[in-house]
Amino acid sequence: MMKRLHVFILKSYLGPLFLTFFIVLFILIMHFLSRYIDNLIGKGLEVKVIIELLFYFSGSFIPRTLPLAVLLASLMTFGNLSEHNELSALKSAGISLPRIMLPLIILTFIVGLGSFFFSINVLPYANLKSRSLLTDIKKQRPDILIKEGIFYNGIDGYSIRVSKKDYKTSMLHKIKIYNHQEGTGNVKVTIADSGYMKITADTSNLIITVYNGYNYEEIQYKLRRKQKKTYPQRRDKFKEQKIAIELTGFGFNRTNEKLFKKNYEMMNLKQLIFAEDSLKKALDRSMISFSGDLLNSHYFIKKMEQDTERTDFLIQYNNEKDMFFNLDSIFYNLSESLKHQIVTSALNFARSSKKFISFNKIFIEKNKNNLRRHEIARHMKFTLSFACFIFFFIGAPLGTIIKKGGLGMSLIVSVTFFFIYYIITLIGEKLIKEDFIPTSIGMWVPLGIMMAAGIFLFYKAATDSIILNIDIYYNFIKKHFGFVRYFKEWF
Repeated sequence: MMKRLHVFILKSYLGPLFLTFFIVLFILIMHFLSRYIDNLIGKGLEVKVIIELLFYFSGSFIPRTLPLAVLLASLMTFGNLSEHNELSALKSAGISLPRIMLPLIILTFIVGLGSFFFSINVLPYANLKSRSLLTDIKKQRPDILIKEGIFYNGIDGYSIRVSKKDYKTSMLHKIKIYNHQEGTGNVKVTIADSGYMKITADTSNLIITVYNGYNYEEIQYKLRRKQKKTYPQRRDKFKEQKIAIELTGFGFNRTNEKLFKKNYEMMNLKQLIFAEDSLKKALDRSMISFSGDLLNSHYFIKKMEQDTERTDFLIQYNNEKDMFFNLDSIFYNLSESLKHQIVTSALNFARSSKKFISFNKIFIEKNKNNLRRHEIARHMKFTLSFACFIFFFIGAPLGTIIKKGGLGMSLIVSVTFFFIYYIITLIGEKLIKEDFIPTSIGMWVPLGIMMAAGIFLFYKAATDSIILNIDIYYNFIKKHFGFVRYFKEWF
């Protein structure tokens, strides 16, 4: 009897699980395409390259897809069982809700465990392949990467800026081209009213055709020692001009993947732990070095200037041992010139110390932020796996309570809970990066909140409690909080 029941429950669950998994994965892939569609269109990419890119990005989305898929599938399964009174029949036969859920609890545990091993073994490889391939695709067509109002420096020796791009006709307006190939600064500049850019068939050259503009050039030549540093300028006017820029490294060539392996997203669990340990030691060394340099070079300066007046004055105070030592008295008894010298020196040291502290603060904050990112990536390999288990205990009780097994209601409720979890997680990550809370608290508190909600819902579903009846809450509030007399009228 129980084996048949378990098989029936598993069959009822596996269909929605696979369905929701591929639906959520498809949505994430569409979101990815909407973000990077400009980098994929018009680059002459082979179909197999696009398929490879989508395949690797799909692999990187799987750990994020599973929790939402489990939540949605469990809600649909138990919603269907409740809607068709199958769950009520099982309970009337003396089978409790935990016993009905047992095979799905075991399956969800296996899914979470599989997600964890996927995160530590397959996910770094998928991230490495997808990011490196996307970088190679971005570099293939520099004419597409040029944005309005922003200088593009992706071509060696050139800096290009356009004020407006007509995406229908590919016309560029108000073009500025700075030629830095000689390494002498902005001595060659081309300014044009409009123009086009085109890559040659072999992707070896970028042909820029410009209209109605000027070429400006400062002619460089060697100066004599006493000669004034001035350069003659040459200006050429043109109606149409073609500029050929040789492209190197913009063909579709695979980048060495070793260049990406130091990124925290491409590391497995052991590599993350090792990297965190190295970053902590480096951070400690930089903090010790900063404090030591600050004390020795900025607070306690071991520098004696030969000043007869100041030296004689200090010797006098040192010989008079019984005299009360007062810095103000010492300072006001000095001459005006020496006072000015001391104040100026103190201000210079203060400015120097401020710059030193500001520079080191930026450096230390950057190292701390890098360490926090590694810690977040390590904890996320555990939290995303554990989230599968937590969301199952939210979805299954909710399905028995709502008693609606359709995709519409299940999707709304699932997305609501997942959105709440996502927002809390983002807040936790932000607080971690700003060093307000430890990483363990910021990453696990959102799951703790979801776990509390799951335990509450599971208890209510197991005891057949009605939690969506507003009269229950109204009577409770009226009984314990008499001042809320108009609570029911709000609804």
